Amino acid sequence: MSTLLTLLVTSSRRVTAFSPSIQRIATSAKSGRTLLETSPLFRPATNTATRRWMATVEAPAKKEDEVAELPTNDNDEDLLKIRHSSAHVMAMAVQQVFPEAQTTIGPWIDNGFYYDFFFPETIDAETGETVESRKLSDSDLKVVKKAMDKIVSKNYPITREEVSREEAKRRIEEIGEPFKLEILDSIKTEPITIYHIGDEWWDLCAGPHMESTGALPKKAIQLQSVAGAYWRGDEKREMLQRIYAIAWKDPKQLKQYKLLLEEAKKRDHRMLGKKLDLFSIQEEAGGGLVFWHPKGSKVRRMIEDFWKDEHVAQGYDVVYSPHIANINLWKTSGHFDFYRQDMFDQMDVDDEQFQIKPMNCPFHCLMYKDELRSYRDLPFRWAELGTVYRYERSGTLHGLMRVRGFTQDDAHIFCLPEQLQDEIVDVLSLTETILSRFGFDKYEIMLSTKPEKAVGSDAIWEEATKALEGALKVKGWDYTLDEGGGAFYGPKIDLKIRDAIGRQWQCSTVQCDFNLPDRFGLEYVSAEGTREQPIMVHRAIFGSIERFFGILIENCSGDFPFWLAPTQLRLLPVTDAVQDYCKDIARQAHKMGIRVEVDRGSERLAKQIRNAEKGRIPIMAVVGMQEMEANTLAVRSRKEGDLGSFAVQDLLAELARCSEEAIEMTTMGEKPVKEEVIEVVTEEVKEE
Repeated sequence: MSTLLTLLVTSSRRVTAFSPSIQRIATSAKSGRTLLETSPLFRPATNTATRRWMATVEAPAKKEDEVAELPTNDNDEDLLKIRHSSAHVMAMAVQQVFPEAQTTIGPWIDNGFYYDFFFPETIDAETGETVESRKLSDSDLKVVKKAMDKIVSKNYPITREEVSREEAKRRIEEIGEPFKLEILDSIKTEPITIYHIGDEWWDLCAGPHMESTGALPKKAIQLQSVAGAYWRGDEKREMLQRIYAIAWKDPKQLKQYKLLLEEAKKRDHRMLGKKLDLFSIQEEAGGGLVFWHPKGSKVRRMIEDFWKDEHVAQGYDVVYSPHIANINLWKTSGHFDFYRQDMFDQMDVDDEQFQIKPMNCPFHCLMYKDELRSYRDLPFRWAELGTVYRYERSGTLHGLMRVRGFTQDDAHIFCLPEQLQDEIVDVLSLTETILSRFGFDKYEIMLSTKPEKAVGSDAIWEEATKALEGALKVKGWDYTLDEGGGAFYGPKIDLKIRDAIGRQWQCSTVQCDFNLPDRFGLEYVSAEGTREQPIMVHRAIFGSIERFFGILIENCSGDFPFWLAPTQLRLLPVTDAVQDYCKDIARQAHKMGIRVEVDRGSERLAKQIRNAEKGRIPIMAVVGMQEMEANTLAVRSRKEGDLGSFAVQDLLAELARCSEEAIEMTTMGEKPVKEEVIEVVTEEVKEE
């Protein structure tokens, strides 16, 4: 697709072009007027200093936050029922089409549902030979979907039945479903509930479901793909085949979701990370380990510097801790017992075992315990960008979102019980300040309370929960209550952010901990002279630098806000004669904290501009002899369009201000631009 965008002609020797795709304009020999002037797109634009001629396609009006919000399982029970019932219908259809299939589990998920099947080897009835287990294909999915549609059309009633454990076991053995026997063993409550589809099929299930199959919108259900999955996630168990499906309430929602999928594909951080040279995962070094390239490292440094500055301003001390520790530390903390499967193997050091750290919190506990504390000393607020390492199966790794080595933006607060609510309010305010800087200001908040199995007294749980609730009320934030959903060691607040295309991401968390202070024997001397246990608060705002960076890339589609851009300004020399002038400007810009590059100038100007646009450079400045003689720069903003001509110092001062204030540059240049349109040449350039 060819697009005519802004062209500004400033001399007889060149055409200054600012756009992702460029056309140079030719003079009409007959009329003596340029094609620029005869174009219907031509219009005069007036600068405060002088009248300037430019041609530009009218940009469509920006429509902010145009993404319509789709319902979720959490806020739409009918949608959840559709997905749950659809999973049952799909399992029934699979067993109709492939009678040898054995069913396992089929939960609803964020965009639909999946169901896992086991296909055993079979015996050919005619030859008696063993037939390998079936491998589902895309064509098989089409057959299954047709069978599903027939089940929906027959409008079977979906009914609930309660049976004893013994009766459930008898029925499962009767139909030969060994995986269902394991599921039955894992159900600790009675009676056992079964859901039937007519008299044709049934499954162990707690519900909820639609009243009949005819209530399912078959045109809004689509089978997507087949993937492998180990039973119970255990690599030593059977390999199952998982069918993924998407399901919505109507075809309109399905279409909207597909559009979001297409948009998400364009924003994929793995693709953009490679395209923009931000980071890589080097398989030669091992999966799940992130290599930060120079451009990505610049962005990371800006994120970390901002994070540290805000924490220090809010009364935190930044600390550092080792990357490994004696295994006994992890036994004291309980991580070795409860999270051993997520930890790497230990290493032998001087006849002792050491563990590379999966968490930062035990180190902060040791630092607190280093001396006896007084109630007058509290609260302590210790923040650390601590890199941790956790074992993840290779099949679960996913770009920056699921890795084996990552940096947590960890902080721990040790406080008195009466200080807790104020500390939580401050944490929530700091979270808001930091996330909003990156454009995230829409949140979904969950408060999770005491689970069935927990440490700590009822009184301290109640006090801590009230403090969390009180903090949310002080902030005026709406939240959902998750009864019994807290960690075993304390209640918590979880915060999900919403990105530019409406997806939600779990990032921030604030958790009270009654467990680690007890395990490590943390104490302070109270006003009465007694030894008391402090309350410990775990909190993270990004979650991890790596994951947040991936979310940020996808949120802005790699087009970082000006203050974060790896390169904020690129100088585009028209001729080698201005290279030294460009380098001098670059030196001045560096001193002012502006991240600047000078194009090598080996390409034609149109190519230089195109490369800058593809590289998501926010500000470009074309530099020719005229600019060098006048000590000016002709400036174009990637987001705002042509900004005119600036004195060098004026431009650099404005860019430094924009970077400091985290805003985009919108100021128009004051310097006059000559109205010379002498030689122009038309060239069609296709968008890349």
